[in-house]
Amino acid sequence: MPETRPPLRLCAIAGDGIGREVIPAAVDVLQAVLPDLQVTWARAGWDVFRETGNALPNETVAAARAARAVLFGATSSPSHRVPGYQSPIVSLRRLLDTFANLRPARRRLPPDNGLNLLVVRENTEGAYSRRERLEGDTAIAERIITRRGSQRVARVAFELAAASGRRLTIVHKANVRPVSDGLWRETCLAVAAQWPRVVVDEVLVDAAAYHLTRDPRRFQLLLAPNLYGDILSDLASALADGLGMAPSLSLGTDYGLAEPVHGSAPDIAGQGIANPIAAVLSAAMLARHWWQRPDAAQRIENTVAQVLADGLRTPDIAKPNTPTVGTAQITHALLERL
Repeated sequence: MPETRPPLRLCAIAGDGIGREVIPAAVDVLQAVLPDLQVTWARAGWDVFRETGNALPNETVAAARAARAVLFGATSSPSHRVPGYQSPIVSLRRLLDTFANLRPARRRLPPDNGLNLLVVRENTEGAYSRRERLEGDTAIAERIITRRGSQRVARVAFELAAASGRRLTIVHKANVRPVSDGLWRETCLAVAAQWPRVVVDEVLVDAAAYHLTRDPRRFQLLLAPNLYGDILSDLASALADGLGMAPSLSLGTDYGLAEPVHGSAPDIAGQGIANPIAAVLSAAMLARHWWQRPDAAQRIENTVAQVLADGLRTPDIAKPNTPTVGTAQITHALLERL
C-alpha cells in the first residue's frame, strides 16, 4: 500500500466481452464520489491482439504507469497456445509488480451464511511464472517461490490482519512440496513473528477448500501462494454471491490494479445483462486501499447494499422466475442514490 496518498488519476481498460459494459459503469460510480478523478482510457485484450498482434500495447502500459491506478475489465483468452499471445492482465500485473492480490468474499444477499473472508494471494510468482517447456512428449512447468516475494506479500497480509483484527491462516502444501511450499511457509511464519498480536494458524490447501465449503465462517484471512489463492478465492466467491459480485485489487509499491474476478463472459456480452457490481466494488477497493479515500469507498459499498436491499437483481444473482434488471438499470440506481 502506498505510503503517501497518490493523485486521483485512473487508467481504465475495458478489455473484451462484458468488460466493455461493466468498466464504464464502475468509472461513472467512481466519478460520482470522486469528482476530481482524472480518467484515461486504454485498450488491451484478445480483440486488440487480433487487430494489432499485441494484446497489451506499449501505449496502454505507458498510460497505466502514468496514472499509477488501473481499473481493468476482463479479457478473452484462447484455451490453446497462440504464437505471440500472452494474457494481458497477467503481463500487466508483472510489469507493474502488483504483488499482493486482495480478494474479499462476503455474502451480501440473503440468506447470510456468515462468510466474511479476505484472501491475500501472491500475484507475480508461483505457478503463473510462465516457465513451461516441452521435452518430447513431456510438458514441464516450473513453479517459482522466492523468499523476497513471499516476504512482501506476507507483510501486506499481516498489516491488513492487524488493522482489521482478523485471524490470519497461512495456506500451503509443504507436506508434498517441502522445498517450494516449505520456503513459503517458513518465510510467512518468520514475518508472523513481527506481528505478535495477530492470531496465526496454518492449513494445507486441500483442507482449506474442504473446511471453507463445510463452514464458510471458519477462516477470516487466507494468505496463499498464487495458484492456491486463485482457486480458493473463486471457491469463496461461489460461497458468497457469485463471480458477478466478486471484486479484487492487486497492490504493489508503486501501482494499484483493480479488476472484477469474473471473466469476459462472451455468452452474455452485448446483451446488457452483465452485473456491474463486481467492477463497482473493485473500484471501491481502489478508493480505500490505493487512493486512501475510505469515506468514498464506504459510500460506494453502502450504496451497493441499498440497491440490493431494494431488490434489484441482474440474472446471475436472481432467484428463478423472478424479475431481473440489466447493467444500465443497476448503474442508474447506484448513481441515483449517490
